[in-house]
Amino acid sequence: MSELMTTTYSMWRLFRNCRMACKWRYIDELVPLERDPNLAFGSVIHDCLECWHGERYLAKVLDHIDRTYPNRAQDDHQQADWHLARAMMSVYAEHYPAEEFEVVALEKTFEGPIVNPATGATSRSFILAGKVDGIVRQDGQYFLLEHKTASQIDASYLERLWTDFQIILYAWYLEQTLGITVSGIIYNVLVKAKLRQGKGETEAEFEARRAELIAKSKTGKSSAKRKLPEDDETFQQRLQEKYLEPGMFHREVLYISRDQFEELRAELWELSKAMLDARRRDTFYRNTSYCFQYGRPCAYFQLCRSGGNPNVIENHFQRIAPHEELRDGAGENAAPVF
Repeated sequence: MSELMTTTYSMWRLFRNCRMACKWRYIDELVPLERDPNLAFGSVIHDCLECWHGERYLAKVLDHIDRTYPNRAQDDHQQADWHLARAMMSVYAEHYPAEEFEVVALEKTFEGPIVNPATGATSRSFILAGKVDGIVRQDGQYFLLEHKTASQIDASYLERLWTDFQIILYAWYLEQTLGITVSGIIYNVLVKAKLRQGKGETEAEFEARRAELIAKSKTGKSSAKRKLPEDDETFQQRLQEKYLEPGMFHREVLYISRDQFEELRAELWELSKAMLDARRRDTFYRNTSYCFQYGRPCAYFQLCRSGGNPNVIENHFQRIAPHEELRDGAGENAAPVF
């Protein structure tokens, strides 16, 4: 019997969306050298929330943020993310000084067989593994706690939470593993503020603006002063004030229908059969409708466009074993699902 291949829902979702992208990542084990900044920031916030919900010690959370961005004084991207993470977590701690739920487990991993729900047959090729952000108990019922960072929260965003099938499938596996009944999911959504730190004017920019004001002035004079860069303390205060506004944090509870379990298990079984066929015939075709799914090129677009050119692989990709999110201390697919 061949060795069982560990899979995650992230892998199956990618296989469903684009088989070629799935092959690049999970069979050829290629990962772009340049990581999506949205994914990186989401991972940091997941780590912070795990720390906060585990110990409720804000100083430790802020220390983790400081250590995550050691080059912020020289790197503008690190500086921006450092500010955002500190403001977000500082006000989050004030916003939720106590919780209505009891934390049962954080960053809980699981593993189980992929089963044909129609016959009870177990896959001899694949198992499913995963990690959930948390399991909590509220009013005597168990819920999965799922963290999301989002650009904004509106009715459309909340409606699409229903399509987050990954967490529903994981709920089924956790029920089998832990012997509990999962009633639903508590989505814990944190909005990423769009404020930017003021950079001020260069001397040349100031002189150009001053000259323009003088040209428009009847007196031929201007009292304009050069705009100086916004210091860290002032910007951090402005960010934290932004997080005091309504709508920057949101909790949404979705209850799970038992019918959804059977539907997703059946879908997973069908995907496993399709994967076996693709591997046997080496037919991982592209879904070009997925190339710009999120308004930006797929991480493997450049590789596909080059026809898998070895030079592109060497210069823009590295090989990392799949399912790194299952390692201890790694957040599960921290990016927003949408």
